[in-house]
Amino acid sequence: MEQITQTKKKKSALNVRAMVFVALLGALAAVLMSLNFPLPFMPFFLKFDVSDIPALFASFYLGPVSGVIVCVLKVGLELLMTGTETAFVGELTNLIACIMFILPASIIYRVKKTKKSALIGLIVSTAFACIVCIFLNAFISIPMYSSLYGAPIEAIISMCAKTMPAINNIYTLLAFGIMPFNLIKYGITALLTFLLYKKLEKLLEKPIRG
Repeated sequence: MEQITQTKKKKSALNVRAMVFVALLGALAAVLMSLNFPLPFMPFFLKFDVSDIPALFASFYLGPVSGVIVCVLKVGLELLMTGTETAFVGELTNLIACIMFILPASIIYRVKKTKKSALIGLIVSTAFACIVCIFLNAFISIPMYSSLYGAPIEAIISMCAKTMPAINNIYTLLAFGIMPFNLIKYGITALLTFLLYKKLEKLLEKPIRG
């Protein structure tokens, strides 16, 4: 009986430490999200950041659900810190894209926790997120931005063409703007995660998992 009680206390302590760890990663992700910046020659409404790294860490270390929680915390805390300039359009897009980015990698890594499977998972996640973002921008973000600012989609395309002359319609915007941007964003995020995660995992093993 005493042993059972001690086991329950140990599990409870581990759960608390895991929740604190997830909360800290969510806060870190929110800070990283607020440090976004535009990339030269890219559409004006796309902002680069590496805020998905903490979500990937959580999903690799504690599972996909923890990663999704970090995504939600990231967007929620960032909204509390800075508010929204896009009537929540940008934040909604970011949340969906973040979740779609971390899930494939975390599921693949969950099956077999090796460096090779982590690499495969990150490559799959990068490709999947880029495809998802094309549809998000085509059917959600760009139409909603158009409605929000009371400007036709053609006007948004014209503004993008000022920094990238190759853009002259929605298809070239997706092909030469959205796709390259997300390849850069998620490619760098995946690379940094791959380089850092295994090194940090060993440091976290004792304080989080006991």
